[in-house]
Amino acid sequence: MQLRSSVHRIRQPRSPSANLRYSEVKICEGETVFAAILYDLDGTIADTDPVHFIAWQDVLREFGVEIDETIYKQRMSGRTNPPIIAEFLPQLTSAEGEALGDRKEARFRELAEHLQPIAGFRELIDWGKQHSLKQALVTNAPRENARFMLKLLKLDQVFDRVILADDLGIGKPDPAPYNHALMEFGLNPNQAIAFEDSPSGVRSAVAAGISTIGITSTQTPETLQGLGVRFAIADFTAPELWALLQ
Repeated sequence: MQLRSSVHRIRQPRSPSANLRYSEVKICEGETVFAAILYDLDGTIADTDPVHFIAWQDVLREFGVEIDETIYKQRMSGRTNPPIIAEFLPQLTSAEGEALGDRKEARFRELAEHLQPIAGFRELIDWGKQHSLKQALVTNAPRENARFMLKLLKLDQVFDRVILADDLGIGKPDPAPYNHALMEFGLNPNQAIAFEDSPSGVRSAVAAGISTIGITSTQTPETLQGLGVRFAIADFTAPELWALLQ
């Protein structure tokens, strides 16, 4: 699988005249119509945070820096590597920081072979396909991790678009990744829903004006609700999610 740009086109391109001919599904509450589902990767599609936590512990310990789960959740989860490394190891040069980030991600991939999608995710993907909705991955994950995870989870032929912060030059919590996904689909914010688990991801989607549902793999429901999610669920089997969709 190749992820060479911020837009990974898995299916054949549509003709220009067909760009806006998407199916739309009406959500009962407020009669909202939406045409796309946008998914975060880490902590949303798969519970990767425990693995990222161990990988960060391993590489930071080389520099005498110890972190616990509270520090990880509050200051690291959902962020891109450069600001994390700049915060915890400000003495490193840019090149040294980049090399450390690469080592950390290699360690993550070594530890992540056991991961599976969060419960109900495949059913939601299938539901979206049945209703001809556009589906995109919007992630801060480095390119190699995104490629690795999509192959590991057998999702490399699932998404209409894969939006990488690496390609945009700016990641969540900035709304740019979600704005880019909307632009690619030719949609307004109220025509999409997003699934996110981290504070940075929720802030990104909410700032883009997208109705966002929180996944509580890394944060409490109260934390996610305080950031502006529509509601928070443990996984994609939640009755309130399917009541909303159907």
